[in-house]
Amino acid sequence: MERRDFFRLGLATGIGTIALAHDTWALEYYPRPSDKKCAVLYGTWCGSSRDAAVWISEGMGGIADVFDVRENPDLKAFEHIVIGGSIRSGVTPKELQDYIAKNKGSLASKIRGLFAVCGNGERPVGPQQKSSYIDNHLAKLCGVGNVPSKVFNGRITKLLLDPQTRKMMEDNYPNIAGKPLENYDLLKRTDCLAFGEEVLASIQA
Repeated sequence: MERRDFFRLGLATGIGTIALAHDTWALEYYPRPSDKKCAVLYGTWCGSSRDAAVWISEGMGGIADVFDVRENPDLKAFEHIVIGGSIRSGVTPKELQDYIAKNKGSLASKIRGLFAVCGNGERPVGPQQKSSYIDNHLAKLCGVGNVPSKVFNGRITKLLLDPQTRKMMEDNYPNIAGKPLENYDLLKRTDCLAFGEEVLASIQA
């Protein structure tokens, strides 16, 4: 094969792969096949909850499909669902709230875990954050209780913030954290894996 034909073939293959990925929606994560029919649904602004969701699935042995709520996924075929999202101004993204409200009837009996991701002014999260973001927010939205739940510290990537949010956070952050807003990353993969293991154990019990 001549060199120009090789590159032409590679370009065509690459374009086909990109087109296929677009058709199947690039935000979906494809794990190990399983008959347990598990899914992790997340809402995010800048990707922290996306990473948490994928790591939770890994903690479950990679058996859970992971979906961005913006895909508006059809989860009827799934039997075990974990739901979570990033926190801003005390709540998860509107898309996640709207999806839960629209599908609450079919989701409630299948929810096996809830999680939230928040920066918390770079301070450790604790019972207060769990009460605010899980018990009094996500659990109420979903109409469930007594399932494994976890609040994770998050991260900030300033360039991923829209200008209005970035300015608001930069103006308010010194009052919250006592210092200017800078990039930080407190989301720990090990914490997410451990939560995934907890959820899996509850499903297998």
